[in-house]
Amino acid sequence: MVVDHFSRAVVGFAVFFRHPTSVEVQRSLGRAVRRSGRPPRYIITDKGRQFRCASFQRWCGRRGIRPRFGAVGKYGSLAVVERFMRSLKTECTRKMLVPVRLEAMRQEIALYIMWHNRYRPSQAHGGRTPWEVHTGLPPANAGPRFEPRASWPSEAACAWPQAAIRGRRGTKLALVVGYLEGRRHLPVIELQEAA
Repeated sequence: MVVDHFSRAVVGFAVFFRHPTSVEVQRSLGRAVRRSGRPPRYIITDKGRQFRCASFQRWCGRRGIRPRFGAVGKYGSLAVVERFMRSLKTECTRKMLVPVRLEAMRQEIALYIMWHNRYRPSQAHGGRTPWEVHTGLPPANAGPRFEPRASWPSEAACAWPQAAIRGRRGTKLALVVGYLEGRRHLPVIELQEAA
């Protein structure tokens, strides 16, 4: 997994049957860098042999990336990626039949990452999704809101962040629950005006 430390957005991943070689890791990281449009200043990894070899050091050097190792046994040094892995296991792989075919597993992980980045609010960012933070989009929870209470004053401090009212007060609402690509463990929840 390649996770942007600031936004917590997953910007790349790879699935292997066995521990990857340094060359396989370099290829995966290269794809993530190309998708992101620029290399990071640092790459923080564990001390696996894929990252301790001269080949990986040269790969980083050619791209102006400074490799750093997370401190063994020190809380927080790899916390962002470890937290994502915990979420992936809890919210995805433990809620489905894990595919045997590698390509099918890649597809399931890709769907989870799409859901995680675009639909799952992050507590670390005050309810913004990783994608909103990564791309600089305004948070959805700060946009105009529906107001189901007909006589609620517009200046009342009802929620944070304070947001303008969309449409008219007293709007009847419907809670619509969908699922990304039909995966029941990947809910997409929306409030819509009731017909």
